[in-house]
Amino acid sequence: MLYIFGGLPGTGKSTLSSALARELRATYLRVDVVEQAMRATGLSVNGPEGYIVCYEIAKQSLRLGHDVIADTVNPIHITRQDWRNVAESLEIPFVEIEVVCSDESEHRHRILTRKTDISGLMLPTWDQVTNRHYEAWDRDHIIIDTANHTVEESLIALRKRLGLEN
Repeated sequence: MLYIFGGLPGTGKSTLSSALARELRATYLRVDVVEQAMRATGLSVNGPEGYIVCYEIAKQSLRLGHDVIADTVNPIHITRQDWRNVAESLEIPFVEIEVVCSDESEHRHRILTRKTDISGLMLPTWDQVTNRHYEAWDRDHIIIDTANHTVEESLIALRKRLGLEN
């Protein structure tokens, strides 16, 4: 199974997707890690380079029979379609999950107070997050709103929507 996460920075996407990956013991692909590693080697990352690397790693892991969790902003239709293409090319099921934070004050607070766990990664400012190009989703998908919910509450809601309740 390919779990395709998307959502703006600061919504709780990485926290939620990594928690699910831990539970499922799935391969976890976080584009921020890939892109920062590329930058650390002196490469310029100005487009889809990190996503393309993640697509290929996902294909390899899926071929080996592993579940894969893709943690990316996934802001535009083409990246969402490219993730679907990864699964469809291997005839693997997939699910698309958008993580949102509907409380603007809470979202802003998260952006202003968060720390990175990726060495050298420059986190976006609130202005960069609010001005980022992010296209509305054009297909049915799971939406998890993390506003005013703990990580555990959000994970319970996600498990329920995925049919993974114990």
